[in-house]
Amino acid sequence: MSAHAQTRTASRRRPTRRAKVLRRRLALIVTALVAVGIATLMVKPWADKAVQELSLPLRHEDVIRQQAADKNLDPTLIAGIIYVESRFRDQTSHAGAKGLMQIMPTTADYIARKSGGTRFEQGDLADPQINISYGSWYLRYLLQRYHGNVPLALAAYNAGEGKVDEWWRNAVDDGERFRVADHIPFPETRAYVSKVLSARRDYRREYAAELNFKG
Repeated sequence: MSAHAQTRTASRRRPTRRAKVLRRRLALIVTALVAVGIATLMVKPWADKAVQELSLPLRHEDVIRQQAADKNLDPTLIAGIIYVESRFRDQTSHAGAKGLMQIMPTTADYIARKSGGTRFEQGDLADPQINISYGSWYLRYLLQRYHGNVPLALAAYNAGEGKVDEWWRNAVDDGERFRVADHIPFPETRAYVSKVLSARRDYRREYAAELNFKG
Protein backbone atom coordinates (compact mmCIF):
# COMPACT_ATOMS: atom_id res chain seq x y z
CA MET A 1 0.00 0.00 0.00
CA SER A 2 1.33 3.40 -0.93
CA ALA A 3 2.12 5.95 1.76
CA HIS A 4 -0.70 8.14 0.48
CA ALA A 5 -3.19 5.26 0.77
CA GLN A 6 -1.99 4.45 4.32
CA THR A 7 -2.50 8.10 5.30
CA ARG A 8 -6.05 8.02 3.95
CA THR A 9 -6.78 4.79 5.84
CA ALA A 10 -5.41 6.19 9.12
CA SER A 11 -7.41 9.37 8.70
CA ARG A 12 -10.58 7.28 8.33
CA ARG A 13 -9.76 5.25 11.46
CA ARG A 14 -8.89 8.15 13.75
CA PRO A 15 -12.40 9.69 13.78
CA THR A 16 -13.82 6.25 14.61
CA ARG A 17 -11.59 5.89 17.67
CA ARG A 18 -12.43 9.44 18.78
CA ALA A 19 -16.14 8.65 18.43
CA LYS A 20 -15.76 5.59 20.65
CA VAL A 21 -13.96 7.65 23.28
CA LEU A 22 -16.63 10.32 23.14
CA ARG A 23 -19.39 7.72 23.47
CA ARG A 24 -17.70 6.21 26.50
CA ARG A 25 -17.32 9.63 28.10
CA LEU A 26 -20.95 10.45 27.35
CA ALA A 27 -22.06 7.16 28.88
CA LEU A 28 -20.02 7.91 32.03
CA ILE A 29 -21.55 11.38 32.26
CA VAL A 30 -25.09 10.03 31.85
CA THR A 31 -24.44 7.34 34.48
CA ALA A 32 -23.09 9.96 36.87
CA LEU A 33 -26.10 12.22 36.31
CA VAL A 34 -28.50 9.34 36.91
CA ALA A 35 -26.66 8.47 40.13
CA VAL A 36 -26.82 12.08 41.30
CA GLY A 37 -30.52 12.22 40.49
CA ILE A 38 -31.25 9.06 42.48
CA ALA A 39 -29.18 10.31 45.40
CA THR A 40 -31.02 13.65 45.32
CA LEU A 41 -34.39 11.90 45.39
CA MET A 42 -33.25 9.80 48.36
CA VAL A 43 -31.77 12.72 50.30
CA LYS A 44 -34.45 15.31 49.51
CA PRO A 45 -37.08 14.15 52.06
CA TRP A 46 -34.48 14.11 54.80
CA ALA A 47 -33.11 17.52 53.74
CA ASP A 48 -36.60 19.01 53.56
CA LYS A 49 -37.36 17.68 57.04
CA ALA A 50 -34.10 19.09 58.40
CA VAL A 51 -34.84 22.54 56.94
CA GLN A 52 -38.37 22.39 58.36
CA GLU A 53 -37.01 21.46 61.79
CA LEU A 54 -34.73 24.49 61.73
CA SER A 55 -37.39 26.96 60.61
CA LEU A 56 -40.37 25.47 62.46
CA PRO A 57 -39.19 23.11 65.21
CA LEU A 58 -41.44 20.70 67.07
CA ARG A 59 -40.53 18.89 70.27
CA HIS A 60 -42.53 17.11 73.00
CA GLU A 61 -45.48 16.59 70.67
CA ASP A 62 -46.66 13.70 72.85
CA VAL A 63 -46.99 16.07 75.82
CA ILE A 64 -48.70 18.70 73.67
CA ARG A 65 -51.22 16.17 72.35
CA GLN A 66 -51.91 14.87 75.85
CA GLN A 67 -52.41 18.34 77.34
CA ALA A 68 -54.57 19.49 74.44
CA ALA A 69 -56.84 16.47 74.85
CA ASP A 70 -56.94 16.81 78.64
CA LYS A 71 -57.79 20.52 78.61
CA ASN A 72 -59.81 20.68 75.39
CA LEU A 73 -57.28 22.92 73.64
CA ASP A 74 -56.08 23.30 70.08
CA PRO A 75 -52.66 21.52 70.05
CA THR A 76 -51.41 23.80 67.28
CA LEU A 77 -52.16 26.82 69.46
CA ILE A 78 -50.06 25.34 72.27
CA ALA A 79 -47.26 24.65 69.78
CA GLY A 80 -47.56 28.20 68.41
CA ILE A 81 -47.19 29.70 71.89
CA ILE A 82 -44.15 27.53 72.64
CA TYR A 83 -42.57 28.50 69.32
CA VAL A 84 -43.01 32.23 69.91
CA GLU A 85 -42.07 32.06 73.58
CA SER A 86 -38.98 29.84 73.43
CA ARG A 87 -38.48 28.17 70.03
CA PHE A 88 -38.87 24.91 71.98
CA ARG A 89 -35.76 25.60 74.08
CA ASP A 90 -35.75 25.52 77.87
CA GLN A 91 -34.65 28.98 78.97
CA THR A 92 -35.23 31.79 81.46
CA SER A 93 -36.05 35.29 80.21
CA HIS A 94 -34.62 38.54 81.58
CA ALA A 95 -37.96 39.07 83.31
CA GLY A 96 -37.72 35.67 84.99
CA ALA A 97 -40.21 33.69 82.88
CA LYS A 98 -39.18 30.05 82.73
CA GLY A 99 -39.25 27.09 80.43
CA LEU A 100 -40.81 26.24 77.10
CA MET A 101 -43.98 28.28 77.68
CA GLN A 102 -42.16 31.05 79.58
CA ILE A 103 -44.22 31.00 82.76
CA MET A 104 -43.56 33.60 85.44
CA PRO A 105 -42.86 32.16 88.92
CA THR A 106 -45.82 34.01 90.47
CA THR A 107 -48.11 32.68 87.74
CA ALA A 108 -46.73 29.17 88.29
CA ASP A 109 -47.45 29.41 92.01
CA TYR A 110 -51.03 30.50 91.26
CA ILE A 111 -51.48 27.62 88.80
CA ALA A 112 -50.04 25.15 91.31
CA ARG A 113 -52.55 26.25 93.97
CA LYS A 114 -55.49 26.12 91.58
CA SER A 115 -54.54 22.85 89.90
CA GLY A 116 -53.53 20.93 92.99
CA GLY A 117 -49.77 20.97 92.46
CA THR A 118 -49.03 20.95 96.20
CA ARG A 119 -45.47 19.70 95.77
CA PHE A 120 -44.59 22.16 93.00
CA GLU A 121 -41.17 23.86 93.12
CA GLN A 122 -39.88 26.58 90.80
CA GLY A 123 -37.23 24.26 89.39
CA ASP A 124 -40.00 22.00 88.12
CA LEU A 125 -40.68 24.47 85.31
CA ALA A 126 -37.60 23.12 83.52
CA ASP A 127 -39.46 19.83 83.10
CA PRO A 128 -41.26 19.90 79.70
CA GLN A 129 -44.16 17.85 81.04
CA ILE A 130 -44.79 20.22 83.95
CA ASN A 131 -44.12 23.39 81.99
CA ILE A 132 -46.47 22.49 79.14
CA SER A 133 -49.06 21.23 81.64
CA TYR A 134 -49.00 24.50 83.59
CA GLY A 135 -48.90 26.65 80.44
CA SER A 136 -51.84 24.73 78.98
CA TRP A 137 -53.80 25.08 82.23
CA TYR A 138 -53.25 28.83 82.14
CA LEU A 139 -54.22 29.05 78.48
CA ARG A 140 -57.48 27.18 79.18
CA TYR A 141 -58.16 29.50 82.13
CA LEU A 142 -57.62 32.58 79.97
CA LEU A 143 -59.84 31.27 77.18
CA GLN A 144 -62.63 30.68 79.69
CA ARG A 145 -62.10 34.11 81.23
CA TYR A 146 -62.39 35.80 77.83
CA HIS A 147 -65.23 33.60 76.54
CA GLY A 148 -63.15 31.75 73.97
CA ASN A 149 -61.67 34.88 72.41
CA VAL A 150 -58.22 33.65 71.33
CA PRO A 151 -56.62 37.07 70.65
CA LEU A 152 -57.72 38.33 74.08
CA ALA A 153 -56.39 35.18 75.77
CA LEU A 154 -53.06 35.50 73.95
CA ALA A 155 -52.80 39.18 74.82
CA ALA A 156 -53.36 38.29 78.49
CA TYR A 157 -50.77 35.51 78.27
CA ASN A 158 -48.27 38.14 77.15
CA ALA A 159 -49.26 41.31 79.00
CA GLY A 160 -51.32 40.06 81.94
CA GLU A 161 -55.00 39.90 82.71
CA GLY A 162 -55.15 43.33 84.34
CA LYS A 163 -53.96 45.11 81.20
CA VAL A 164 -56.26 43.15 78.91
CA ASP A 165 -59.26 43.76 81.17
CA GLU A 166 -58.53 47.48 80.94
CA TRP A 167 -58.19 47.42 77.16
CA TRP A 168 -61.33 45.33 76.76
CA ARG A 169 -63.36 47.69 79.00
CA ASN A 170 -62.14 50.68 77.02
CA ALA A 171 -63.35 49.07 73.80
CA VAL A 172 -66.73 48.23 75.36
CA ASP A 173 -67.12 51.75 76.80
CA ASP A 174 -66.52 53.14 73.31
CA GLY A 175 -69.20 50.81 71.94
CA GLU A 176 -66.64 48.92 69.85
CA ARG A 177 -65.78 45.28 69.37
CA PHE A 178 -62.31 44.52 70.69
CA ARG A 179 -59.73 44.38 67.89
CA VAL A 180 -56.04 43.66 68.35
CA ALA A 181 -54.85 46.36 65.97
CA ASP A 182 -57.09 49.07 67.43
CA HIS A 183 -57.30 48.35 71.14
CA ILE A 184 -53.94 46.93 72.23
CA PRO A 185 -51.64 49.92 72.84
CA PHE A 186 -48.50 47.82 73.39
CA PRO A 187 -46.68 47.12 70.10
CA GLU A 188 -44.99 44.12 71.69
CA THR A 189 -48.31 42.54 72.65
CA ARG A 190 -49.86 43.26 69.24
CA ALA A 191 -46.88 41.62 67.58
CA TYR A 192 -47.03 38.69 70.01
CA VAL A 193 -50.67 37.92 69.22
CA SER A 194 -50.00 38.09 65.47
CA LYS A 195 -46.91 35.87 65.73
CA VAL A 196 -48.71 33.17 67.71
CA LEU A 197 -51.68 33.13 65.33
CA SER A 198 -49.28 32.91 62.38
CA ALA A 199 -47.33 30.10 64.05
CA ARG A 200 -50.61 28.27 64.72
CA ARG A 201 -51.37 28.34 61.00
CA ASP A 202 -47.88 27.01 60.23
CA TYR A 203 -48.18 24.14 62.70
CA ARG A 204 -51.58 23.23 61.32
CA ARG A 205 -50.10 23.08 57.84
CA GLU A 206 -46.82 21.30 58.64
CA TYR A 207 -47.55 19.15 61.70
CA ALA A 208 -51.26 18.31 61.68
CA ALA A 209 -50.57 14.56 61.92
CA GLU A 210 -47.88 14.84 64.60
CA LEU A 211 -50.11 17.06 66.75
CA ASN A 212 -53.30 15.12 66.01
CA PHE A 213 -54.98 18.28 64.77
CA LYS A 214 -58.36 17.43 63.26
CA GLY A 215 -59.19 20.86 61.86
